[in-house]
Amino acid sequence: MSIAKSSGLGLLVMASLAFAASAGAEDAKPAPAAPPAASPASPAASSAPTPAAATPAAAGTAWSAEVSSGNQGITLDEAQLKVVKSVSDYFNGVNTLKGSFVQTTSDQKKMKGKFSMLRPGKFRFDYALPSKQIIISNGQELAIQDLDLRNEDRVQLDQTPFRLLLRKDVDLARDAKIMEVQQAEDLMVVALQDKSPDTPGRIKVYLSTKPSVELKEWVTTDAQGVETRVEIADIKRDEKLDPAAFEIKGVNNNPLQMPH
Repeated sequence: MSIAKSSGLGLLVMASLAFAASAGAEDAKPAPAAPPAASPASPAASSAPTPAAATPAAAGTAWSAEVSSGNQGITLDEAQLKVVKSVSDYFNGVNTLKGSFVQTTSDQKKMKGKFSMLRPGKFRFDYALPSKQIIISNGQELAIQDLDLRNEDRVQLDQTPFRLLLRKDVDLARDAKIMEVQQAEDLMVVALQDKSPDTPGRIKVYLSTKPSVELKEWVTTDAQGVETRVEIADIKRDEKLDPAAFEIKGVNNNPLQMPH
């Protein structure tokens, strides 16, 4: 498989969706400014936790946290196992998910668009203009397409950390190395790494707990420590989605479904 360097994906880390998208952002044209009411960035920013919120507070506060200092994961106590199980239960209970997203790379470049997910294993990210990128998983392969430059790169979904969250039977305590667990009154944070050496990188998921458990954002970290944050908003669960939208077509035959 060749990486299309001319598309800006030469720095692509094929082990992760967000790694691929952040590399694409290097060459993406800046998105035009939009009124706050029309931009998905506003609800995402207001409803999703920030990096500062994810930092454990001093002893005696509402935070309960443990972070691994290496690559072996932490030993979970009963309370931490309950948090990890709650995250697994959430993903097991989601059939479909769709909404808007704002992606922020390590150099603070932002891209936005709409996403949809159909378990097990299928998802689609359509980036807003001026970008002409689509990222699609059909349950087996993940494709990163640049419709402007007419090129595409593919990787097996099992080579990305997302397989742990989107498989038919999600059990993070069984299948992942848990690197961090945090809990507050209205937030759960779990950082995980695939046990397979063929799947590098880490992913940290943030879920709100009030009024109900809901995914709010995730942060991926590649082997070089580069982070990409994806905040989601306008979330709708378990609506009927067209399975054809998750078919990977050639870049010349795949219409860009831009967010409105």
